[in-house]
Amino acid sequence: MMRILVNAGPTREHIDTVRYISNASTGRMGYAIAARAADLGHTVTLVSGPVGLAPPRSVHLIEVVSAAEMFDACVRAFADCDAAVLTAAVCDYRPAVRHEQKLKKQAVPLTLALEPTPDIAAHLGAVKGSRVVVAFALEDHDAQAHAERKLQEKQADAVILNSPDNIGGDHAAISILTADGQWSPTIEGAKDEVAAEILRLVGQLCRRT
Repeated sequence: MMRILVNAGPTREHIDTVRYISNASTGRMGYAIAARAADLGHTVTLVSGPVGLAPPRSVHLIEVVSAAEMFDACVRAFADCDAAVLTAAVCDYRPAVRHEQKLKKQAVPLTLALEPTPDIAAHLGAVKGSRVVVAFALEDHDAQAHAERKLQEKQADAVILNSPDNIGGDHAAISILTADGQWSPTIEGAKDEVAAEILRLVGQLCRRT
């Protein structure tokens, strides 16, 4: 049995006390992977951004909001794991300043300074040693080229190429790029079925290390 870290859902990067930057991720794919892994008897830690989903049974759930919180939680959890499956749609940028009061609307343009958030996949890839890191790439153009670059930059063992069309529904279509440069055929089906295929890949990768 494996000890698996899964992250899921969006992050929220606050501008002020009520407004934030986020994205449309629902967390369904990550929750499906966590649930299927737990059903198979694996020990699962699920680090989740804000979602409207019930936590899977027999999963250790850590709820976070921001990218920084998700980074810290994933780094701590990965220390005791054999593999990480990084499905979360972490915001790439956050406001450089978080205002402590609600900003009032004015009749002039507002310029918002942004700074990069911590890169979870790159950090885990750099420290993984013999462990396995599987990253997700959500792309809407030049998809394979972006996924191939991500595989190298994050030092991942595999990248799951995802599409915006998969967001929010119970169905998904993915392709898998492994570290040897090989692409799988498209894997399509209900998200729990796709989750089973991803976990089969994780098991194969763990056995190789």
